[in-house]
Amino acid sequence: MKKPGVLFCSVLFALCITGTALAANLGQSDELDVDAARLPEWSMNSIEHNGTLLLSDSPEAVPDNGIMYEDIVSGDVRLFFHHVNATQEDKKIVVLMENADNKPAHVTIYQWGLGGPDYNYVQVGKDAQEAYMKGWDLTMFEVPQHGSAVLDERITRAILQPKMLVNGIYDFKTDRPVKVRVMMMPVDAQAEAFAATAAVLPNDQYRLRGTFKGKDRTLVSKRTYNPRKDGIVGLTLADDTVDKYVKGIDATDGTSVENYGNYGIVYKLYLPSEKTGKIAYYLTPLGGEYAGALGIKYSYILKNPVENPSDKLSLGAGEVQDASFVGVYDGGQSLWLTFSPPGASNLPVKLVIMPK
Repeated sequence: MKKPGVLFCSVLFALCITGTALAANLGQSDELDVDAARLPEWSMNSIEHNGTLLLSDSPEAVPDNGIMYEDIVSGDVRLFFHHVNATQEDKKIVVLMENADNKPAHVTIYQWGLGGPDYNYVQVGKDAQEAYMKGWDLTMFEVPQHGSAVLDERITRAILQPKMLVNGIYDFKTDRPVKVRVMMMPVDAQAEAFAATAAVLPNDQYRLRGTFKGKDRTLVSKRTYNPRKDGIVGLTLADDTVDKYVKGIDATDGTSVENYGNYGIVYKLYLPSEKTGKIAYYLTPLGGEYAGALGIKYSYILKNPVENPSDKLSLGAGEVQDASFVGVYDGGQSLWLTFSPPGASNLPVKLVIMPK
Protein backbone atom coordinates (compact mmCIF):
# COMPACT_ATOMS: atom_id res chain seq x y z
CA MET A 1 0.00 0.00 0.00
CA LYS A 2 1.22 3.50 -0.71
CA LYS A 3 2.19 5.24 2.51
CA PRO A 4 0.67 8.61 3.47
CA GLY A 5 2.68 11.77 3.26
CA VAL A 6 5.55 10.38 1.20
CA LEU A 7 5.49 13.33 -1.18
CA PHE A 8 3.67 15.82 1.01
CA CYS A 9 6.53 18.27 1.61
CA SER A 10 7.51 18.55 -2.05
CA VAL A 11 3.87 18.78 -3.10
CA LEU A 12 3.19 21.50 -0.55
CA PHE A 13 6.12 23.58 -1.85
CA ALA A 14 5.07 23.10 -5.46
CA LEU A 15 1.47 24.04 -4.73
CA CYS A 16 2.64 27.28 -3.16
CA ILE A 17 3.95 28.41 -6.54
CA THR A 18 1.29 26.88 -8.81
CA GLY A 19 -1.92 28.16 -7.27
CA THR A 20 -3.00 29.98 -10.42
CA ALA A 21 -2.64 26.83 -12.50
CA LEU A 22 -4.84 24.99 -10.04
CA ALA A 23 -7.40 27.77 -10.20
CA ALA A 24 -7.57 27.41 -13.97
CA ASN A 25 -8.01 23.64 -13.67
CA LEU A 26 -10.90 24.19 -11.27
CA GLY A 27 -12.72 26.31 -13.79
CA GLN A 28 -12.06 29.64 -12.04
CA SER A 29 -10.66 32.81 -13.56
CA ASP A 30 -6.88 33.19 -13.78
CA GLU A 31 -7.06 36.09 -11.30
CA LEU A 32 -7.80 33.67 -8.45
CA ASP A 33 -4.68 32.58 -6.61
CA VAL A 34 -5.71 29.18 -5.23
CA ASP A 35 -3.24 27.08 -3.26
CA ALA A 36 -5.01 23.84 -2.38
CA ALA A 37 -2.64 23.05 0.49
CA ARG A 38 -3.26 26.44 2.10
CA LEU A 39 -6.96 26.95 1.54
CA PRO A 40 -8.95 28.01 4.61
CA GLU A 41 -9.84 24.82 6.43
CA TRP A 42 -13.59 24.22 6.63
CA SER A 43 -14.31 23.27 10.25
CA MET A 44 -16.02 19.95 10.87
CA ASN A 45 -17.24 18.07 13.92
CA SER A 46 -15.89 14.51 13.92
CA ILE A 47 -17.93 11.65 15.34
CA GLU A 48 -16.50 8.13 15.56
CA HIS A 49 -18.98 5.29 15.47
CA ASN A 50 -18.97 1.86 17.04
CA GLY A 51 -17.98 -1.25 15.16
CA THR A 52 -14.67 -2.97 14.66
CA LEU A 53 -12.12 -2.57 11.86
CA LEU A 54 -9.78 -5.46 11.10
CA LEU A 55 -6.86 -4.22 9.02
CA SER A 56 -4.62 -6.76 7.30
CA ASP A 57 -1.85 -5.04 5.31
CA SER A 58 1.31 -6.30 6.97
CA PRO A 59 3.22 -7.98 5.61
CA GLU A 60 1.94 -6.23 2.52
CA ALA A 61 4.35 -8.22 0.33
CA VAL A 62 3.73 -11.71 1.71
CA PRO A 63 6.95 -13.76 1.55
CA ASP A 64 5.57 -17.20 2.47
CA ASN A 65 2.50 -19.22 3.35
CA GLY A 66 0.92 -18.27 6.64
CA ILE A 67 -1.48 -16.02 8.53
CA MET A 68 -1.19 -12.28 7.89
CA TYR A 69 -3.71 -11.29 10.56
CA GLU A 70 -6.26 -12.85 12.89
CA ASP A 71 -8.54 -11.83 15.74
CA ILE A 72 -11.82 -12.83 17.39
CA VAL A 73 -14.68 -10.41 16.71
CA SER A 74 -18.44 -10.14 17.03
CA GLY A 75 -21.13 -7.63 16.13
CA ASP A 76 -20.55 -5.09 13.36
CA VAL A 77 -17.17 -5.60 11.64
CA ARG A 78 -15.24 -4.33 8.63
CA LEU A 79 -12.33 -6.29 7.19
CA PHE A 80 -9.84 -4.47 4.96
CA PHE A 81 -7.08 -6.64 3.48
CA HIS A 82 -4.37 -5.65 0.99
CA HIS A 83 -1.67 -8.18 0.08
CA VAL A 84 0.82 -8.97 -2.66
CA ASN A 85 2.10 -12.45 -3.45
CA ALA A 86 5.84 -11.94 -2.95
CA THR A 87 6.78 -15.59 -3.58
CA GLN A 88 7.80 -17.25 -6.84
CA GLU A 89 4.72 -19.50 -6.95
CA ASP A 90 1.00 -19.08 -7.53
CA LYS A 91 -0.93 -18.60 -4.27
CA LYS A 92 -4.40 -17.88 -3.01
CA ILE A 93 -5.68 -15.59 -0.26
CA VAL A 94 -8.37 -17.05 1.99
CA VAL A 95 -10.40 -15.37 4.73
CA LEU A 96 -11.47 -18.10 7.12
CA MET A 97 -14.00 -17.68 9.92
CA GLU A 98 -13.81 -20.12 12.84
CA ASN A 99 -16.52 -20.68 15.46
CA ALA A 100 -15.51 -22.19 18.83
CA ASP A 101 -19.05 -21.91 20.25
CA ASN A 102 -21.57 -24.70 20.81
CA LYS A 103 -24.05 -22.96 18.50
CA PRO A 104 -23.76 -21.82 14.88
CA ALA A 105 -22.73 -18.23 14.19
CA HIS A 106 -24.87 -16.34 11.70
CA VAL A 107 -22.95 -13.97 9.45
CA THR A 108 -24.43 -11.32 7.17
CA ILE A 109 -22.22 -9.53 4.65
CA TYR A 110 -24.01 -6.29 3.80
CA GLN A 111 -21.46 -4.33 1.77
CA TRP A 112 -18.25 -5.32 0.04
CA GLY A 113 -15.70 -4.48 -2.62
CA LEU A 114 -13.00 -6.68 -4.15
CA GLY A 115 -10.18 -5.61 -6.44
CA GLY A 116 -7.71 -7.84 -8.24
CA PRO A 117 -5.77 -9.95 -8.36
CA ASP A 118 -3.78 -7.83 -10.78
CA TYR A 119 -0.35 -6.34 -11.39
CA ASN A 120 -1.67 -2.77 -11.55
CA TYR A 121 -1.84 -1.95 -7.84
CA VAL A 122 -3.47 1.46 -8.23
CA GLN A 123 -6.20 -0.07 -10.40
CA VAL A 124 -6.81 -2.80 -7.82
CA GLY A 125 -7.35 -0.26 -5.03
CA LYS A 126 -9.62 1.87 -7.19
CA ASP A 127 -11.70 -1.13 -8.32
CA ALA A 128 -12.20 -2.36 -4.74
CA GLN A 129 -13.33 1.04 -3.55
CA GLU A 130 -15.66 1.73 -6.47
CA ALA A 131 -17.33 -1.66 -5.99
CA TYR A 132 -17.70 -0.98 -2.25
CA MET A 133 -19.23 2.46 -2.83
CA LYS A 134 -21.97 1.06 -5.06
CA GLY A 135 -23.96 0.11 -1.99
CA TRP A 136 -25.49 -2.76 -0.08
CA ASP A 137 -25.35 -6.36 -1.29
CA LEU A 138 -26.61 -8.90 1.25
CA THR A 139 -25.11 -12.37 1.67
CA MET A 140 -25.94 -14.62 4.62
CA PHE A 141 -24.29 -17.84 5.81
CA GLU A 142 -23.59 -19.90 8.93
CA VAL A 143 -20.30 -20.79 10.56
CA PRO A 144 -21.10 -24.18 12.16
CA GLN A 145 -20.49 -24.90 15.82
CA HIS A 146 -16.85 -25.88 16.35
CA GLY A 147 -16.39 -25.43 12.61
CA SER A 148 -15.33 -22.94 9.97
CA ALA A 149 -16.44 -21.25 6.77
CA VAL A 150 -14.79 -18.97 4.24
CA LEU A 151 -15.96 -15.37 4.12
CA ASP A 152 -16.30 -15.27 0.33
CA GLU A 153 -15.58 -18.00 -2.21
CA ARG A 154 -14.71 -15.34 -4.79
CA ILE A 155 -11.60 -14.52 -2.77
CA THR A 156 -10.66 -18.18 -2.42
CA ARG A 157 -11.03 -18.91 -6.15
CA ALA A 158 -8.76 -16.03 -7.21
CA ILE A 159 -5.24 -17.15 -8.12
CA LEU A 160 -2.46 -14.72 -7.23
CA GLN A 161 0.47 -15.09 -9.56
CA PRO A 162 3.80 -13.76 -8.26
CA LYS A 163 3.71 -9.99 -7.64
CA MET A 164 -0.09 -9.78 -8.00
CA LEU A 165 -2.13 -7.73 -5.49
CA VAL A 166 -5.60 -8.36 -4.08
CA ASN A 167 -7.59 -5.82 -2.03
CA GLY A 168 -10.88 -6.51 -0.25
CA ILE A 169 -13.29 -4.44 1.86
CA TYR A 170 -16.02 -6.42 3.62
CA ASP A 171 -18.67 -5.18 6.06
CA PHE A 172 -20.40 -7.95 7.96
CA LYS A 173 -22.33 -8.68 11.16
CA THR A 174 -22.02 -11.81 13.27
CA ASP A 175 -24.24 -12.79 16.19
CA ARG A 176 -21.51 -14.83 17.90
CA PRO A 177 -17.77 -14.41 18.30
CA VAL A 178 -15.79 -15.77 15.36
CA LYS A 179 -12.08 -15.84 14.68
CA VAL A 180 -11.26 -14.17 11.38
CA ARG A 181 -8.04 -15.34 9.74
CA VAL A 182 -6.51 -13.75 6.62
CA MET A 183 -4.14 -16.32 5.12
CA MET A 184 -1.97 -16.94 2.06
CA MET A 185 -1.61 -20.58 1.11
CA PRO A 186 -0.81 -22.97 -1.75
CA VAL A 187 -3.43 -23.08 -4.48
CA ASP A 188 -4.34 -26.71 -3.76
CA ALA A 189 -4.47 -26.39 0.06
CA GLN A 190 -7.68 -26.75 2.05
CA ALA A 191 -8.32 -23.75 4.27
CA GLU A 192 -9.36 -25.53 7.47
CA ALA A 193 -6.49 -28.02 7.38
CA PHE A 194 -4.00 -25.29 6.51
CA ALA A 195 -5.18 -23.04 9.37
CA ALA A 196 -4.70 -25.82 11.91
CA THR A 197 -0.90 -25.66 11.55
CA ALA A 198 -0.27 -22.23 9.95
CA ALA A 199 1.91 -19.70 11.75
CA VAL A 200 1.36 -15.96 12.02
CA LEU A 201 3.78 -14.16 9.70
CA PRO A 202 5.97 -11.40 11.14
CA ASN A 203 5.03 -7.75 10.64
CA ASP A 204 6.82 -5.74 8.00
CA GLN A 205 8.37 -2.34 8.78
CA TYR A 206 5.09 -0.46 8.33
CA ARG A 207 3.10 -2.55 10.86
CA LEU A 208 -0.18 -1.80 9.10
CA ARG A 209 -2.33 -4.45 10.72
CA GLY A 210 -4.50 -4.49 13.78
CA THR A 211 -7.93 -4.27 15.36
CA PHE A 212 -9.44 -0.79 15.69
CA LYS A 213 -12.58 0.38 17.46
CA GLY A 214 -14.74 2.80 15.49
CA LYS A 215 -14.77 1.71 11.85
CA ASP A 216 -16.85 4.68 10.67
CA ARG A 217 -16.38 8.41 11.03
CA THR A 218 -19.01 11.11 10.44
CA LEU A 219 -17.82 14.64 9.66
CA VAL A 220 -20.47 17.35 9.94
CA SER A 221 -19.90 21.01 9.07
CA LYS A 222 -19.80 23.26 12.13
CA ARG A 223 -21.71 25.88 10.15
CA THR A 224 -23.62 26.13 6.91
CA TYR A 225 -21.54 26.94 3.84
CA ASN A 226 -22.58 30.09 1.98
CA PRO A 227 -21.04 30.15 -1.53
CA ARG A 228 -21.48 33.93 -1.80
CA LYS A 229 -19.72 34.71 1.47
CA ASP A 230 -17.36 31.82 2.20
CA GLY A 231 -15.59 31.53 -1.14
CA ILE A 232 -13.14 28.70 -1.76
CA VAL A 233 -12.41 26.45 1.21
CA GLY A 234 -10.86 23.03 1.76
CA LEU A 235 -11.51 19.97 3.88
CA THR A 236 -8.41 17.89 4.69
CA LEU A 237 -8.77 14.13 5.05
CA ALA A 238 -6.39 11.49 6.45
CA ASP A 239 -3.46 13.75 7.42
CA ASP A 240 -3.23 13.01 11.20
CA THR A 241 -3.35 16.73 12.02
CA VAL A 242 -6.78 17.96 11.02
CA ASP A 243 -8.06 14.39 10.67
CA LYS A 244 -6.49 12.07 13.25
CA TYR A 245 -5.42 8.48 12.60
CA VAL A 246 -7.04 5.71 14.62
CA LYS A 247 -5.03 3.64 17.09
CA GLY A 248 -5.56 0.00 17.94
CA ILE A 249 -3.98 -3.32 18.95
CA ASP A 250 -2.22 -5.97 16.89
CA ALA A 251 -4.07 -8.99 18.26
CA THR A 252 -1.31 -11.37 17.13
CA ASP A 253 1.22 -9.97 19.63
CA GLY A 254 -0.67 -7.44 21.78
CA THR A 255 1.32 -4.40 20.67
CA SER A 256 -0.16 -0.94 20.06
CA VAL A 257 -0.44 0.10 16.42
CA GLU A 258 -1.51 3.15 14.43
CA ASN A 259 -3.48 3.06 11.19
CA TYR A 260 -1.59 5.84 9.47
CA GLY A 261 -3.73 6.70 6.48
CA ASN A 262 -6.94 5.44 8.16
CA TYR A 263 -7.23 2.64 5.60
CA GLY A 264 -10.55 0.87 6.02
CA ILE A 265 -12.20 3.78 7.84
CA VAL A 266 -15.34 4.94 6.02
CA TYR A 267 -16.22 8.63 6.30
CA LYS A 268 -19.66 10.15 5.92
CA LEU A 269 -19.31 13.87 5.13
CA TYR A 270 -22.38 16.05 5.67
CA LEU A 271 -22.02 19.42 3.96
CA PRO A 272 -25.05 21.69 4.52
CA SER A 273 -25.16 24.85 2.42
CA GLU A 274 -27.16 28.03 1.93
CA LYS A 275 -29.55 28.29 -0.98
CA THR A 276 -27.54 31.08 -2.61
CA GLY A 277 -26.14 29.45 -5.75
CA LYS A 278 -24.46 26.36 -7.11
CA ILE A 279 -21.42 24.78 -5.43
CA ALA A 280 -18.58 22.85 -7.10
CA TYR A 281 -16.59 20.11 -5.39
CA TYR A 282 -13.16 18.73 -6.34
CA LEU A 283 -10.80 16.22 -4.75
CA THR A 284 -7.11 17.13 -4.73
CA PRO A 285 -4.29 14.75 -3.70
CA LEU A 286 -1.61 16.24 -1.45
CA GLY A 287 0.63 13.21 -1.04
CA GLY A 288 1.18 11.81 -4.53
CA GLU A 289 -0.58 9.38 -6.86
CA TYR A 290 -4.21 8.75 -5.92
CA ALA A 291 -7.13 6.78 -7.37
CA GLY A 292 -10.44 6.11 -5.63
CA ALA A 293 -14.16 6.78 -5.62
CA LEU A 294 -16.65 8.88 -3.65
CA GLY A 295 -20.17 7.87 -2.74
CA ILE A 296 -22.82 10.54 -3.38
CA LYS A 297 -26.20 11.04 -1.72
CA TYR A 298 -27.80 14.21 -3.04
CA SER A 299 -31.26 15.51 -2.21
CA TYR A 300 -31.85 12.27 -0.26
CA ILE A 301 -31.19 10.12 -3.36
CA LEU A 302 -28.23 7.75 -3.60
CA LYS A 303 -26.27 8.43 -6.80
CA ASN A 304 -23.69 6.35 -8.64
CA PRO A 305 -20.19 6.61 -7.14
CA VAL A 306 -17.88 9.19 -8.70
CA GLU A 307 -14.44 7.95 -9.70
CA ASN A 308 -11.49 10.09 -8.64
CA PRO A 309 -10.51 10.70 -11.38
CA SER A 310 -13.15 9.62 -13.91
CA ASP A 311 -11.19 10.29 -17.12
CA LYS A 312 -8.00 8.35 -16.29
CA LEU A 313 -6.64 5.85 -13.80
CA SER A 314 -5.11 8.21 -11.24
CA LEU A 315 -4.09 11.78 -10.46
CA GLY A 316 -1.38 13.50 -8.48
CA ALA A 317 1.58 11.66 -9.98
CA GLY A 318 3.79 14.49 -11.21
CA GLU A 319 1.04 17.06 -11.75
CA VAL A 320 0.79 18.53 -8.29
CA GLN A 321 -2.05 20.87 -9.28
CA ASP A 322 -4.17 17.87 -10.32
CA ALA A 323 -7.78 17.92 -9.16
CA SER A 324 -10.63 15.46 -9.74
CA PHE A 325 -14.09 16.88 -10.43
CA VAL A 326 -16.69 15.53 -8.01
CA GLY A 327 -19.76 17.49 -9.12
CA VAL A 328 -21.80 20.70 -9.03
CA TYR A 329 -24.79 20.78 -6.70
CA ASP A 330 -27.43 23.31 -5.79
CA GLY A 331 -26.93 25.12 -2.51
CA GLY A 332 -29.57 24.40 0.08
CA GLN A 333 -29.94 20.72 -0.91
CA SER A 334 -28.92 17.84 1.31
CA LEU A 335 -25.50 16.48 0.28
CA TRP A 336 -23.62 13.54 1.80
CA LEU A 337 -20.28 12.31 0.47
CA THR A 338 -18.79 8.94 1.39
CA PHE A 339 -15.00 8.75 1.43
CA SER A 340 -12.51 6.05 2.37
CA PRO A 341 -8.73 5.97 1.84
CA PRO A 342 -8.16 3.60 -1.11
CA GLY A 343 -5.55 0.88 -1.11
CA ALA A 344 -2.37 1.62 -3.12
CA SER A 345 -2.99 5.39 -3.01
CA ASN A 346 -1.11 8.18 -1.24
CA LEU A 347 -2.58 10.48 1.37
CA PRO A 348 -3.66 13.02 2.53
CA VAL A 349 -6.26 14.50 0.17
CA LYS A 350 -8.25 17.70 0.25
CA LEU A 351 -11.87 18.23 -0.73
CA VAL A 352 -12.13 21.66 -2.38
CA ILE A 353 -15.48 23.46 -1.97
CA MET A 354 -16.14 26.54 -4.07
CA PRO A 355 -18.90 28.66 -5.59
CA LYS A 356 -19.72 27.77 -9.18
